[in-house]
Amino acid sequence: QVQLVESGGGLVQPGGSLRLSCKKSGFTLDFSATAWFRQAPGKERELVAHIKHDNITKYADSIMGRFTVSRDNTKNTVYLQMTSLKPEDTDVYYCNAGGLDGYWGQGTQVTVSS
Repeated sequence: QVQLVESGGGLVQPGGSLRLSCKKSGFTLDFSATAWFRQAPGKERELVAHIKHDNITKYADSIMGRFTVSRDNTKNTVYLQMTSLKPEDTDVYYCNAGGLDGYWGQGTQVTVSS
């Protein structure tokens, strides 16, 4: 059974940092890219970052230079290190594997507020 489980969200002050984790299980051959999306109520889901199996990464312009995506294949986990957080980064963050028609985690809430 394929599963993606996110963790690491929470409440943080502007300028602070959080690290999200996406634990992957049930993938027999993991050649897929893993992506982080975010979505606020009433808004479209936005691609934040993704990392391919060869560690090539891509980032949205809105978070460039502040967020870093990485993977630890020994732990089947992909991370999103978020720094210099802004109130507009407040969203539910989702892990995805295999594209929009692939697999999704349940989401983790990130709230940036003073």
